[in-house]
Amino acid sequence: MLDKQSHIPMYVQIEEELKRRIKDGEVAVGTAIPSERELTEQFGVSRMTVRQSITNLVNEGLLYREKGRGTFVASQKVEQPLNGLTSFTEDMKARGLTPSNKVIQFEKMLPEPDISAELQLKPSEEVFKVERIRYANEKPMALERTYLPAKLFPGLDEQALDGSLYSLIESGQQSISHASQRMEAALVRKEEAELLQIAMPSAILIIERISYLTNGTPFEVVRSIYRADRYKFVTEIQR
Repeated sequence: MLDKQSHIPMYVQIEEELKRRIKDGEVAVGTAIPSERELTEQFGVSRMTVRQSITNLVNEGLLYREKGRGTFVASQKVEQPLNGLTSFTEDMKARGLTPSNKVIQFEKMLPEPDISAELQLKPSEEVFKVERIRYANEKPMALERTYLPAKLFPGLDEQALDGSLYSLIESGQQSISHASQRMEAALVRKEEAELLQIAMPSAILIIERISYLTNGTPFEVVRSIYRADRYKFVTEIQR
């Protein structure tokens, strides 16, 4: 199965063989791969070599570990384009997935000074703070904290947040223009790991976005935490 005369390292050959098994459906999504001991016997290599291969595939997001249970085949990552402004609900539906939300927090409040500044609000102006877990096919994908100027959404209630906020806005007399955002990688914190149902330490992707209406008014600040094992971001770059 492995070519021990090849210049390609053994751990790389094992990675490619495991990728082939996953691609061909020999090991289904959500099922466990053979243990390190079993793979060591199958490939005739050291346990350290097998462990390196598995760790690399975990880092790629093809596998994930569950403490005390083993290593499993991960779901295919959702590709999120960075060259368009769409909502989570729109993204999931476009991929044939069923989106849903769980509202953790919904309250009207005076925001922190940085949020107030980003939304161009006076110190006395309130916002709606909305914290939601975003699901695709009932699997947690992201934790989203959104701040909305109360003066722009006077009748907003928790029920209205079951679907797409963007659809809610555009069904009224307002239209969405553009957004600015920044993204960084980080390690998940305990509270976030529990909500997203991932182990610690796990990698996450953090996106902060300010979105604007066509008249230039900022209507939301969103701080989202995405599961790095289920999301990847793509963009087109032209010269």
